Amino acid sequence: MNQLTFIVQQALYLVLIASAPAVLMSLVVGFLIAVFQATTQIQEQTLSFAPKVVIVFGVLALAGSWIGTQLLRFTFHVFDRFPYLIHQ
Repeated sequence: MNQLTFIVQQALYLVLIASAPAVLMSLVVGFLIAVFQATTQIQEQTLSFAPKVVIVFGVLALAGSWIGTQLLRFTFHVFDRFPYLIHQ
C-alpha cells in the first residue's frame, strides 16, 4: 500500500509540473490584459479570452514534447514497478 501511495503522490506532482507552464502563462497574460482593461476602461470579454487561448496553445505546442516525455517516463516507471505492486 505504501508503494501505491508513493505512485499516486508522484502522479499528482507530475500533473502540477506538466500543467504549470500553461497555467502560469495564462495567469501572466490574464493579469496583463486586466491591467490594460483597467487603464483603458475597455470591458470586452473576448479581449481577455482570445489572447489567453492563443498563448496557452502556443505554450502547449512549445512544451508539448517535454510534457510528453515526462508522462512517458512516469508511465514506464509505473509499469516497471507493477510486478512489485501485485506481489505485496
